[in-house]
Amino acid sequence: MSAAAAGAPPRRAPLRLFAVLAGLYLAQGIPGYLLVAAVPPILRQLGVSRTAIGMLAVLMIPLTIKFLWAPLVDRIRPLAIGHRRGWILPTQLGTVVAIAALALVEPVDLGAIFAIGLAIALLTSTQDIATDGYATLALRQEDRAVGNAIQGGAVAASVIVGGTGSLILYEHFGWQATVLAMAAISALPLVAIAFMPEDDDTRAGVSPGPRPSLAAFLRQPQAVTVLVVALTYRASEGLVKSMEGAYLVDAGLPLSAIGYLSGISAATAGIAGSAVAAILVRRTGTSGTLLLLGVLRTLCFLLFSLHALGPVTGMWALLGAAGFQTMIRYMEIVALYSLFMAAASRAQPGTDFTILACAQVVVYLAGSMMAGAIADRFGYPALFVAATLISGAAVFLTVSLLRRLPQPSRQCGG
Repeated sequence: MSAAAAGAPPRRAPLRLFAVLAGLYLAQGIPGYLLVAAVPPILRQLGVSRTAIGMLAVLMIPLTIKFLWAPLVDRIRPLAIGHRRGWILPTQLGTVVAIAALALVEPVDLGAIFAIGLAIALLTSTQDIATDGYATLALRQEDRAVGNAIQGGAVAASVIVGGTGSLILYEHFGWQATVLAMAAISALPLVAIAFMPEDDDTRAGVSPGPRPSLAAFLRQPQAVTVLVVALTYRASEGLVKSMEGAYLVDAGLPLSAIGYLSGISAATAGIAGSAVAAILVRRTGTSGTLLLLGVLRTLCFLLFSLHALGPVTGMWALLGAAGFQTMIRYMEIVALYSLFMAAASRAQPGTDFTILACAQVVVYLAGSMMAGAIADRFGYPALFVAATLISGAAVFLTVSLLRRLPQPSRQCGG
């Protein structure tokens, strides 16, 4: 099942590959954070109801169900320029055109915003499948942690450019200039495609053999084990993260301070955390890294619990826990994605990786949706204590499951 098990691909220039991956992941991240981080506050400032703004969450659905069409991306080569490039080029061009189309509508035209936003979500989700499949095939075992750290750093940069940058541009130049600028910025990473080699190892998955499918994923030896890890390791995070802002408000922190905390955390903790996680995975392996991060995450949730219960007081302890937990989240992604790449087969890398990535997103969103109801009915202390217990149990289960995997699947993401 391990990509490495099928034979190590020939050595490629890692710096060139890392630069290509940075460009590709940045390209698909900027449009998403334009929609989820910048558009909602813009709409609210224009007087759009919170109920209508909340409906924009539907745009997240393609990110959680993209595994349904991932086998098609692995199976079909749409253009002669290369299998993965044949998907990435048209989806990225489509994304740029869709963002530019936002300039033709008013931001209060919710029907048009929703339709264009859904098109962007579908395009970037499909591009993500192709990019993840390419990265899974192209990255050698020893390079996976760095490759996934680059992905985490690109996500953090996307928050700054697509979210914070869009809001700053809107405040000074208005709606049309903002979306056209984001379209232009999203077009820049197209340059990366010209330097994206598609050689023998990255063409895997198009040779004669079993057709890529969801069923083929489940037939692989360690698939169910890694899928259970994906479904449980982050099960507690949505419970805390979705209510973190509300709790900080209720604890007396001004909105501006919360905004600065969010932006600074993404800019520093995201990039720094991804780099540190890459070092940890290379030195201690995936299992050891997930154990360490899981324990630290549980301690952060415990601090939230103690603050809500009363033994811990003051704002600095709470802010420290929130900021550190943001760093841990980015670090977890590096370790988990390294594990997912190791578990993905060479026959259908995009499908396998996407199934696992979607699984951990789904469980995170499920916790997020339940958190508000739990807090309203039982209070913050019960919510945070439950998250702490679930986090601890998930760490124990994850380490137990990873011990069952062959040694190459547990070390260095391979």
